[in-house]
Order: sequence, then structure tokens, then C-alpha cells
Amino acid sequence: MKTNPVFDTLEPQAVWRHFATLCAIPRPSKHEGALMRHLRDWANARGIAARSDAAGNLVLTKPAAPGRENAPGVILQGHVDMVCECDSCAAGHDFHRHPILPEMADGWLVARHTTLGADNGVGVALALAAAEDSELPHGPLEILLTVDEEAGMGGARHLEAGSLRGRFLLNLDTEEWGAFYLGCAGGVAIEANLDARAVASAAPRAAQPYRLQLDGLDGGHSGIDIHKPRAHAIRQLLALLPRLGAESDFPLIQLQGGTVFNALPRSAFADLALTPAQHAAIAATLADHARRLQQEYPRETPSLTLAPSPEGALPEQALAASVWRSLLRDIHALPFGVSAMSRDFPGVVETSNNLAPLRIAPRHCRCSLLARSQDDAARDALAENIVRQIRASGGTARCEGAYPGWKPNPASTLLQQARLAYQQTFGRAPRLEVIHAGLECGLFALSHPHLEMISFGPDIRGAHAPGECVDIASVGDCWRLLRRLLDTLSTPER
Repeated sequence: MKTNPVFDTLEPQAVWRHFATLCAIPRPSKHEGALMRHLRDWANARGIAARSDAAGNLVLTKPAAPGRENAPGVILQGHVDMVCECDSCAAGHDFHRHPILPEMADGWLVARHTTLGADNGVGVALALAAAEDSELPHGPLEILLTVDEEAGMGGARHLEAGSLRGRFLLNLDTEEWGAFYLGCAGGVAIEANLDARAVASAAPRAAQPYRLQLDGLDGGHSGIDIHKPRAHAIRQLLALLPRLGAESDFPLIQLQGGTVFNALPRSAFADLALTPAQHAAIAATLADHARRLQQEYPRETPSLTLAPSPEGALPEQALAASVWRSLLRDIHALPFGVSAMSRDFPGVVETSNNLAPLRIAPRHCRCSLLARSQDDAARDALAENIVRQIRASGGTARCEGAYPGWKPNPASTLLQQARLAYQQTFGRAPRLEVIHAGLECGLFALSHPHLEMISFGPDIRGAHAPGECVDIASVGDCWRLLRRLLDTLSTPER
């Protein structure tokens, strides 16, 4: 298999060789089959036992190194799928067919115009490197590679209870080197349809379709970045369009923003039916709003444009101003962003909600939301509040795909051994954190309640957004820690 030569000089080679394979073989959520077949063949060729389950997960098992047979079993776990996002410079990139083409920049490996898939490809690569290392001291080893994590945690959700034998699980899916993560948020998706049945019979004779486009936002992870001062493309349009509509009564042809519920939307657009007079009337308001965006979000590069729509001629139907204003008001009123901060972990979000994607057209208005919380009861209360608001406005809504949070266990044997291994390797103590994102550990705790778990990983920036990058040196540090920890956990007591 031909891989990108950028990997040839990176260390540790054992890890980067596997990540190069993950970049070469497409792996969108729910389309991981080709990669899983390749990994199964790779394992079989090396005498590593491999089995797939009904959900599509792959489990590799490796006997203990000589003298470590009585050590507790360890599970190395990561998910193989990735979030697929690209910017306008990579508009032709097909994540189902094309490889990821990263490059090096100042000690980071980066995909300039697409997501990189370091989330969680680097974790998978670390686990595979451990599986093939013939000199690595370890006890009984299982490598659990899950599917569909980014689109609902389907692999972890359908993992057969009791199918794993290990006592300790190392989740390799966090993005801040130097910390052990002991807990995570649970989440639930809300799928909503709002009433968009009323339409205007026709736009004014002189009207032409124009596209109001907002681009250039950073986006990011809808959990770990939700509290940061970043513009949210959908929310920006929801606030802007009523301002424009107050000045000029125009029909709305369609509105679209966001692509997946676990990413902050970087762009959104609305197609408007405008007469020349209406176009002129809103120009000053648009220019003022563009200036405000640039002042409020100076670290981003927001671009707000109004140009003839690429869709061409006016459609037969469009939403009347009274209809779309009511819709946007109802959506904008839904809970958004941070609802509560953690009392136990300063600076960490406790409960939040993200809105994305949103699609509005005549006779169609659908939006998705993702409620998260470290507290499952708070998660459910937030989701139920959203559902009530949507139904009160005449829409329909349902919750689906709920997954639990993972509660910290600071007294676990695994954590104590991991802290020791980190101290011995790097001469300092690790930080202990929880993350406002969904890790599969909460679901593993349901199907395998005996497991002790921690999570760690390299420094990753911009996960779930184009320009995602991973710090090369921190990957090497993760590899050193993983080797030391596997040795520590399997060393016979003297």
C-alpha cells in the first residue's frame, strides 16, 4: 500500500506506520468495512488472533509475554472512524474514496483543508503498534477497535456484554497530553421537525434569488469547544435574518447550516428572494453585522457575503416572512451552549447543548441537537426541556442514541499504577481531568462493570474541523508511557 512520504521520518516509526495506513484507507463513520478487513488480514498474517462481532468491532488478542501470564489482562481501545469535514479549498474531497494527505508544520502533523482523523486514529495506531511489538513486556492483551463512535457510539453500544476478559481498559481517545481522564459526559441527540407548511405562493415579480453566506469560522468539537468564544454559524444567521426582515419583508427560499451534530458549524447560508430595492435596503445592515463579527471574533476570519444564488431561478414556493420569522424565533429560543459548569472540576463544562445541523425549506424544517452532561439526570432534563419547547411551538421531537456519562473512580488500582508509570517516565505527576465529550467508557461500564478505566492521548488541536493537527512529540511520549504502563501492570509482585 502506497502511503504519504511525510511519515517516513517520523518517530516512533511503529506508530506512524499504522497511522499512515489509517490515512490511506477511508473510514467515515458507518463505512469502516474496508479498513477493518485490512486490519483483520494484517493481524492474521502476524499470528494475532482476530475476531469481529455483530456490530463490526474488531478484537485482537495476544497472549502474555513469557513470565507475565498471571498478570491482569489489559484492553487497549480506540475507535477507527473519523469525523469528515472539509473547507472550501477541499470541496472535491470525497471521504469515502480519497486518502487524507497530511503535512508537517512546526512539529505538528496537520491536514490543511480536511479533518486529519488523529481523533482517534493515533490511538488506534498506538494500540496496533503495541500488538505487534515482540519485545514489549505485557500481560494478556486485548485490542478493541470500535466502529461508529462519532455518529452515535454504535460499536460500543452493541458490544456484547462479557465479551472482554481484561481487568483494565486504556482508552486512547483523549486530546490533551499530560492528563489522565477519569470521566466524561454522557449525551443524547434530539431530532426535531418544526412546522414549515405555510408558504408564499410567489415572490414579487422583480425578485431574484440571493445567497447570504457566512463562512470562515473555526468550528470545532461540540463538547470540548462549546464554552470557547467561537462564532456559531447557525446561531449567527438565526439572529441576523430577523434584523434584515424587519427592514424588508422578503421570502426565504431555504436555510442550511452545519453538517454533523458533534461539530460546531463553521458555515451556513440562506437563500432569499429579493427585489432590487430590498437588496439595497439590507446592504448597510449586512455590512454593519460583518464588522461586528470581525470585532467580536478576531481570532476567526468570518466572511459574510450576499451574492446571486448558485441555485439559479426562483423556485415556485418560498417561506413567507411571517412563517420563517416564527420558525427562526422558535429555534433561536431553544437552550444553547453552556447550561452549567462543573463544581468539582474548575473550568470544565457540566451540561451543554449544540444545534447542528439545521435545514429549512418550504414544507420542511429539521434540526438536530446534542445535549451533553457529566450528570445523566441533568442531560435528560435538558433534552426533555428542548423537546417540550419544540412541541409547544407545534413541532415534533424525539430523543435517540442516549449514552451514559463515565463517573470518575479516583481510587482505582489502574489509576495508581498509571500515575506511578507516568512519574517514573517523565519525572512529574500527571493531571487528573474529566472531559466534556463522549468517550465510549460509559458504555463499557454498562456492558463490563468490572472494568477499571482511564483515558489518555496526545495533543490534538481542532478535532472535528478542517486543519485538525496532532503534536508529533506528544505521540512519542504516549508511546513511551504506554510501553512503561504495560510493563508496570504486568510486573510480578516480589
